[in-house]
Amino acid sequence: MRAVASSTSVRDLRRMRLMLPGRLYHALMSYLFISPSMLLFLVFVLLPAGMALYYSFTDYDILTPTEWVGLENYRRLWNDRLFRLSLRNIVTYAALFVPLMITCSLGLALALNRNRPGMKIFRLIYYLPVITSPVAASVVWKWIFNKQYGLLNELLGFVGIAGPAWLNEKDTALAAIILVTLWQGVGGNMVIYLAGLQGIPRHLYEAAMLDGANGWQCFRHITWPSLRTTTFLISTMSLIGAFQLFDQAYVMTKGGPGHSTRTPVYHIYEMGFGRLNMGYASALSLVLFMVILLLTLINLRLNREQNMLSE
Repeated sequence: MRAVASSTSVRDLRRMRLMLPGRLYHALMSYLFISPSMLLFLVFVLLPAGMALYYSFTDYDILTPTEWVGLENYRRLWNDRLFRLSLRNIVTYAALFVPLMITCSLGLALALNRNRPGMKIFRLIYYLPVITSPVAASVVWKWIFNKQYGLLNELLGFVGIAGPAWLNEKDTALAAIILVTLWQGVGGNMVIYLAGLQGIPRHLYEAAMLDGANGWQCFRHITWPSLRTTTFLISTMSLIGAFQLFDQAYVMTKGGPGHSTRTPVYHIYEMGFGRLNMGYASALSLVLFMVILLLTLINLRLNREQNMLSE
C-alpha cells in the first residue's frame, strides 16, 4: 500500500513538472519543502508571540476570565523596582561574561588549532560541558561551591585560603554563576573559532614570517581581523544568551542572596508561574525582547563601523 502511494505521488510530481513552466515549478517545490518548517515556526514561535502581545494588555491569571487593562501592565513595569534591579544585574553579568567568553574560547581555539597528537581528545573534553544539561551541571556546581563541603573551598584550604560562602554572599554569587555559564558555553564557541582559524589561508602567515613578523604581529594583523565576523557571531549569541540567563540562577541561588542574582527571565518566571500574573509577565517578556533586540542592533552597528574603518 505504501509503495503504491509513493509511486502515485512521484507520478503526480512528474505530471506537475510537465504541466508547469520550469521557474514556477521550482518555486512551488521550494515552498513545498519549506512548508513543514514554516508551519512549526508559525505554531511554536509566531503564535505564542502574538498571544504574549495580546495578554500583555490584559489582567490574566489563568483562573479567572481575561480582563483588558490597556497599558496598565507597562505602567506597573515602569515602577517595578525588582525588574530594574534584575536588569542592572544582567547588564553587570553580560559586561563580564561576554568579554570572558570571547577571550577564553579564542584562547582555547588557538591552543588546540595544532597538528599535535591528542588534540582531538582535548577538543572533545572541552566540548563535553556544552552537551551537559544546565540544570544537572548547576546542581553539581552548587555542591562544588558549598562553603563547608565544597571541592573548591577544600582546594583553597590546601594553600591556606579560607574560601567564602560562594552562593550565599552578594559579592561572590554572581561571579560563581559567571564561572559556571562560562565553563558550560566556552566549548561551543571554541569550535566556532576553530572553524574560523582553519579558514584563514596559510600563505598569509608564511608571507608575514618572511617579512619578519613575530607571533603577536601575526595575530594582530592577520588572525584577529580574519576572525572579525566570527567574533561578531559569538559576541551576539553570547549577549543574547546572557540576557536569557535563568537555569543557573534558579537552581543555584533562587535569585539571591538579596536579589543579587535575580535576572529578568527569573523575574518573569516568578511573576507568571509563581504569582500567576500572566498578563504582567507577558509585558515583562516583551520589554526584555525589545532590550535584547536593541543591544543586538547596537552590536551590529558597531561591527559594521569597525569593518568600514578596517577597509
